[in-house]
Amino acid sequence: MGLFIAIAVFLLIAAGGFALVLFKNWDSTHRVVRRMGAIEAAREREEAPADQQLLRDEQLSTLPLLNRILMSWSPSQRLRVLLTQAGLQMKPGKLVLVMGILFLGTNLVFHNFSGSLLSSIVVGAAVGSLPLFVVFHLRSRRRHEFEKHFADSIDLLCRAVRAGHALNTGMEMVGQEMPEPVASEFRSAFEERRLGLSLRESLLHMSDRMPSQDVRFFVTAVIIQDETGGNLAEILNNLATTIRERFRIRGEVRVKTAQGRLTAGLLIAIPPLMLVLMSVLNPDYVHVLFSDLLGTELLVGAGLLQVLGAYILWRIVSIEV
Repeated sequence: MGLFIAIAVFLLIAAGGFALVLFKNWDSTHRVVRRMGAIEAAREREEAPADQQLLRDEQLSTLPLLNRILMSWSPSQRLRVLLTQAGLQMKPGKLVLVMGILFLGTNLVFHNFSGSLLSSIVVGAAVGSLPLFVVFHLRSRRRHEFEKHFADSIDLLCRAVRAGHALNTGMEMVGQEMPEPVASEFRSAFEERRLGLSLRESLLHMSDRMPSQDVRFFVTAVIIQDETGGNLAEILNNLATTIRERFRIRGEVRVKTAQGRLTAGLLIAIPPLMLVLMSVLNPDYVHVLFSDLLGTELLVGAGLLQVLGAYILWRIVSIEV
């Protein structure tokens, strides 16, 4: 019996050692294969023509099935534009997958607690749309950073034109000297010019990537000057002055509407804060909203009205300049 146990222990140790050796060899082999594949892929990217690279970047998802679905779904193109405007390298398919997972997971969890299908769908849709709101927030913040340095970039472009440089050279200088995201936008327009696109097309692409009224002014002015002629340096100088004044007036408007925005924020925050406070002070009083089907539906309805009221309040205090 003791001999049998010794043989069994020896075989187990030998099998474990053999498996460990195989695992290490497989892991190193896998790393080598992965590195060779990465080198081959990089070589193919370098040897591929520019139009093929651009065509590969047009994919909406790395998953073939999801990519085909999104290609036939027209809003996916607007979603890709939104991600580009937010400065994200994420593909639309990844964002759609994250939103779908959040929607399904929240729907299942809330349905188990409440038992109401309609309420669980509404709550799942609200949670699933959170990544989209994050993208909108990043887009707004990126646009604000762009507008803050845009007038200085036009001044630099104006000085380059007055020094005798071509507009394309001035755009390259802006892409090298200015901070982000101004530099990346002008750098993209410069690279598109190098690839053979016309000035009109590259500037219109910049206007699509950066949804700002100041950028539209700049693009319109430069395109008209390119087609009809005129003193480009003077046009850019006047445009920089106009954009700087608009930015100053926009700051004054934000200061004068600060009280209204603070009031709107308090009105939006009071209902959920009161719900949390009542849940702590008197849990039995609030428990019926979550345990009873009618209470859950009333809670969801109140949440929808809260969102509608928040939208109306922010539209009132948001003044466009």
